[in-house]
Amino acid sequence: MPLLQISLRAGKPEAYRQAIFDSLYRALREALDVPEGDQFMTISEHHAANFRYGSAFGVGRSDDLVYIRITLFASRTAEQKKALFRRIAELLGESPGIRPEDVFIVALDAAKENWSVGHGLAQFA
Repeated sequence: MPLLQISLRAGKPEAYRQAIFDSLYRALREALDVPEGDQFMTISEHHAANFRYGSAFGVGRSDDLVYIRITLFASRTAEQKKALFRRIAELLGESPGIRPEDVFIVALDAAKENWSVGHGLAQFA
């Protein structure tokens, strides 16, 4: 049950944003075996004045940089996360054509008891 929050500079067409959603969902299905229909994602667009990045760690980023924050069950292994990161970069490269240098991902582990997916219940606790 990953929750994805995607941030990018404003101005990309709807088809570009939808391709991001589709590629991320495919990566989650392939790398983490998430169930079909398990799609909980938002995209936030930011004007250039409100979107900053640097070249830390020797990565040459561009204005096409995409920040991806993934909150997921703490049960995922480091190997699963590495596979997910690789697959995301590959698929976003294919569609909508984002360079791997412009894919910035942070995975945040959350204990299952910290999730409520509706009705005010802790379904996984």
